[in-house]
Amino acid sequence: MFENASRTEISSLGEFRLIDHLTKNITLRNNTLKGVGDDAAVIEHEGGTCTVVSTDMLVEGVHFDLSYFPLKHLGYKAITVNLSDIYAMNAKPKQVTVSIALSSKFSLEAVEELYEGIYLACDRYHIDLVGGDTTTSKHGLTLSITAIGEAQKEDIVYRSGAKANEILVVSGDLGGAYAGYQLLEREKRVYLDNPNAQPDLSGFDYILERQLKPEARKDVVDILKNLGIKPTSMIDVSDGLASECFHLASQSALGITLYEEKIPIDPTTYNFARELDIDPTLCALSGGEDYELLFTIKQEDVSKIEFHPDFSMIGHMTDLASGHKMVSKSGNVHDLKAQGWTAF
Repeated sequence: MFENASRTEISSLGEFRLIDHLTKNITLRNNTLKGVGDDAAVIEHEGGTCTVVSTDMLVEGVHFDLSYFPLKHLGYKAITVNLSDIYAMNAKPKQVTVSIALSSKFSLEAVEELYEGIYLACDRYHIDLVGGDTTTSKHGLTLSITAIGEAQKEDIVYRSGAKANEILVVSGDLGGAYAGYQLLEREKRVYLDNPNAQPDLSGFDYILERQLKPEARKDVVDILKNLGIKPTSMIDVSDGLASECFHLASQSALGITLYEEKIPIDPTTYNFARELDIDPTLCALSGGEDYELLFTIKQEDVSKIEFHPDFSMIGHMTDLASGHKMVSKSGNVHDLKAQGWTAF
C-alpha cells in the first residue's frame, strides 16, 4: 500500500483557492460562454438567447442549525439564495431542481414542511420545480439546488466588466443576516443553559427575517432596466461585502476603494451589533448572507440612481496598483480585508 509523500490540508486553501485549483484545467468544448468563476454559468443558444445555471449546497450543521431554523423557512431560503445568483447575472430564473439527502431522524411530515417552503418560494418567484433527486444520509440533512434562468446575450452582466473610476453600488442594506444569526445563537446558548427559559426575540423581526427568510432581489433587474442602466459588473452579497468587493476587483483586474460611512446598515442591525459589542461595519463587511446585489455603473449613469431609495453608492473602482482600500468614517485609509464565510 502506497502513501502520499505529502498531504495538503484543504483548509490551507480555503473555498475559492480550492475551486481555482480543481478547475484551472477545464476546457469548454460546447456552446458555453462562461463556466466556473462567476455567479452562474452561461450557455448560448441560436438567436442570442442564453441559459444561465447555478447550483448550491446546504449542509446541516454547516449552513444551518435545525435547533432554531424551521424547516419551512429552510426550504424557502434554499430556493431564494440560488435565485440570487441568477439575478446577479442580470438574468431571470425560470426553473429549479431540488435534491435532498435525509437521515432516518426525518419523518414524512418533516419533509412535507420543508417542501412547503420550497413551493412557497417557487410561487413567490414564479419558478417551476422541474426535478431533482432524493437519497439517504447517515447524518442529518443536505439540500442541493440548481437554478436555471435565461437572458439575452447582450443583457448578461459578469463580474469581470468593471472599469477604473466606475461607481460601486449596492442594493438594500447589509449586515442584517449576520445580526440575526448572532441573535439566534445567543438564544440557543441561553436555552442550553436553561431549557425552561423563553427566547427573547421581540423587536428583532427584521434581522430574524434577514437570516431565516431572505429574499432574492428580483426587483433590481427590472429597476435598473427601467432606469436605463446596465451594470458593468455585478455579484450577489452572499459571503460578506468585503469578499464580494475582492471578487469584482480581481475578476476585473482592478483595485477598489470603499467608504465606510456610505455602507447601508439598518438601525435594528446597528443597535443589536452594538448591544453585542460588535462593530456594525464588520457585520456588513464580513457577515454574509444578505443576498443584496453589488454592482458597478458608469459615471454617466450616476444621475439616474443617486437619489433612488433602493441603492447606495459606496465606493469606486481604481487601477490595479492602488489595491483594495477602505476609507473609515474618520477619514483614515485602511487595507480592505475579506473575513467572510469560510467553507473549510
